[in-house]
Amino acid sequence: MTDAAFADEADPFAEPLADDRPVASERVLNQDEIDSLLGFDLGDDDGSERSGIRAIINSALVSYERLPMLEIVFDRLVRLMTTSLRNFTSDNVEVSLDNISSIRFGDYLNSIPLPAILAVFRAEELDNYGLLTVDSNLIYSIVDVLLGGRRGTAALRIEGRPYTTIERVLVQRMVEVVLADARAAFEPLTPVHFNLDRLETNPRFAAIARPANAAILVKLRIDMEDRGGRIELLLPYATLEPIRKMLLQQFMGEKFGRDNIWEGHLATELWTTETEVRVVLDE
Repeated sequence: MTDAAFADEADPFAEPLADDRPVASERVLNQDEIDSLLGFDLGDDDGSERSGIRAIINSALVSYERLPMLEIVFDRLVRLMTTSLRNFTSDNVEVSLDNISSIRFGDYLNSIPLPAILAVFRAEELDNYGLLTVDSNLIYSIVDVLLGGRRGTAALRIEGRPYTTIERVLVQRMVEVVLADARAAFEPLTPVHFNLDRLETNPRFAAIARPANAAILVKLRIDMEDRGGRIELLLPYATLEPIRKMLLQQFMGEKFGRDNIWEGHLATELWTTETEVRVVLDE
C-alpha cells in the first residue's frame, strides 16, 4: 500500500478524533461530583450512612458492641459515681451515660475542647494507660461547689489563664474518686487498680497511644442542679486486650448488691416447697 493510499484511509478516523479531544478536555467535575465519588456527604454528618473512602478508613475500628460486658461495667460506673460524687461534694449530683463509641486516638486528641484537664492514669494489672478528660465547665463547677458556692447559680468561667494550683488539686481529688469507682466497677469482672499518673493541660503531652490506634470513648454527663459538665474516659483497645475474652462474655447477672424483690420471692417459695425426707433410726 502506497503512502497516499494509507493517508486516504486514515483521514476519516483522524477527523472524529480531532473533534472529540476538545470536548473531553472541557469536561471538569464539580465539587458535588467529587464528594459523591469519594463517598463524603457534608449535608449528612450523623454517621448513619458511610461509603467510599470513609468506610474503608473506618473499617479497622472495632465496635464496642462486640464487648457485651463493657457496657455493663460502665453502667456500674455511673451508679457508683453518682453515690461517690454526692458524698464528695455534699450536693445533689446526677451522673448519666451519654455515649459509648470507638474512635482513633489521634482524632480524639484533636477534638478535645480546650481548656481542659487531662488525667493520665495507669491500669496496673493490664500494664497500660488510659485517659480521663475533664472539661472546663465541670472544673469550674466542682471548684465552685467545693469552695462553698451558692446553689442554683452558674459557675463563673475565667478564660485566658492557666488553671491555678487550687483548681488542679481539687480536680485531682475528683479524678481519684472516679478512678476508685472505676476499679470497683471492674471488680466483679477482674481486679484492676487505676492509679493516677499525672495531670496535663496540653493534649500533646497526654499521648498514651499512637494516633492510628483505636480506643473506646465513654462520655459521662455530671449535673449538680444548674451546674455541671462532662467527663470523657478513653481506654485504648491495647489496654483492654488482656481481658478481652472476659468482655466478650454475655451478661449473667450482677455479682454485687441485693435484689429485695427476688429475695422475697425466693423466701416465699422455699416456705411452700415440699421435700421428701427419709430417716433411718437403726440398722
